[in-house]
Amino acid sequence: MSEEQAGAGPMATDFNNMGVQDMMKLYYSRLFPHQEMFKWLAYGNDGKHPKSDGTFFQRREFCFTLDGDIFVRYQSFKDGSEMAAALKDRCPSKIDIGPVYNVDPQRRAAYQGSGQGFSPVERELVFDIDLTDYDDVRTCGKEGHICTKCWPLMAAAVKILDAGLREDFGFQHVFFVYSGRRGVHCWVCDERARKLTDEQRSAIANYFAVYKGQERGVAKLALALDDHPAIARAYALLLEAFERRILPEQRLLEDEQQVQAVLAYLPNDAIREEVQRRWQHLGGSEERWEALVEAVEEEAGALEAQSRKKQGGGDASRAAGKAMRKAVKDIVCAYTYPRLDMEVSKKMNHLLKAPFCVHPKTGKVCVPIDPDCAWEFDPDAVCTVGGLLNQLNSSSGGGAQGEEPWRATDMSQAVDTFRACFLDALQADVKAGLAEKARQAAAAPTLAW
Repeated sequence: MSEEQAGAGPMATDFNNMGVQDMMKLYYSRLFPHQEMFKWLAYGNDGKHPKSDGTFFQRREFCFTLDGDIFVRYQSFKDGSEMAAALKDRCPSKIDIGPVYNVDPQRRAAYQGSGQGFSPVERELVFDIDLTDYDDVRTCGKEGHICTKCWPLMAAAVKILDAGLREDFGFQHVFFVYSGRRGVHCWVCDERARKLTDEQRSAIANYFAVYKGQERGVAKLALALDDHPAIARAYALLLEAFERRILPEQRLLEDEQQVQAVLAYLPNDAIREEVQRRWQHLGGSEERWEALVEAVEEEAGALEAQSRKKQGGGDASRAAGKAMRKAVKDIVCAYTYPRLDMEVSKKMNHLLKAPFCVHPKTGKVCVPIDPDCAWEFDPDAVCTVGGLLNQLNSSSGGGAQGEEPWRATDMSQAVDTFRACFLDALQADVKAGLAEKARQAAAAPTLAW
């Protein structure tokens, strides 16, 4: 179907019955928010301000995956109009965003062997979390599966990252995007974040890497007996999420494999046997968890009482009491703490899928997520390219005169979230930064006589 036909009024065509790639030309022509993407990635360098860098946007790498899995790196565009024209013409099944280089990436060959070279100079700090990394702790499905029962694992990751990046590192311009299938991407766009070296990016990623993989069925966790303040804050959020959302939704303590996995975190056979004894007449996950916590707390209290009786010699009992309580924390963090793809965050030149892409297998749009509403986000209700085109088709072309056609569809909600949670504040900040540069330049002494 042509672009003209798609905006010609109500028709019998149901776009949900078409292949995803067959709809991409219409999607990029009528629904993709080109202007918002340009405003973000230009960071005020749009040529409208005397202190803007006219070469900035053109030095950004875009990578297109074309139909047939053809991977085309080092694409660049002089402005938003040229980017929009390329998308409409080439219809990539995926867009990846790379760094800003010191020169136009399409002309990189011209600089090889020169003193200038070809190297990245800035790039957003990014994080990637995928539900497949949680397959050992979810019972509702594995691999590509995602539903409202396992979404709280992603919501918890959003909450932990958002709080840590803002409160511990002072970043302000942070936004989250649903990956279109089973994960979440995080973009940190403050100028300070974009200028981080690879070593600094690795350090920040490691700060959030409490989960270190598994060893013999038990998670390796970077947790101490006494909490760092960031861990204490995270644990308070994760404990509530675990008890109110993840435990009942996943029915973890009603699945024999998960029961054995949870018991493995308890520090000795005696407490494991005591917990199992208390579980004999309890069937629900919530009741079993309460019994486990109660048993652990009683044993920890007994060990601490022993340490008080042993004047000057109770250090071992005191440590054992802390280790007993830590077992509960270990269980909660093993099941809920964000599991990052560390390699994505460590390198400035790593590519990451752009917001508002369409996932080629699900047809879902990679929509922004409001972190304040992360628990309520429903991956099953995310708009699809077929559904959006049906809405556009039934709205006689959509929108008021002069407005983008997507405003007549659910894409408007996604773009509004992008603006409200991120873009509007970022634009205000970069404009203020450019104005300050202009003031400093005007105040600087000159050699003119």
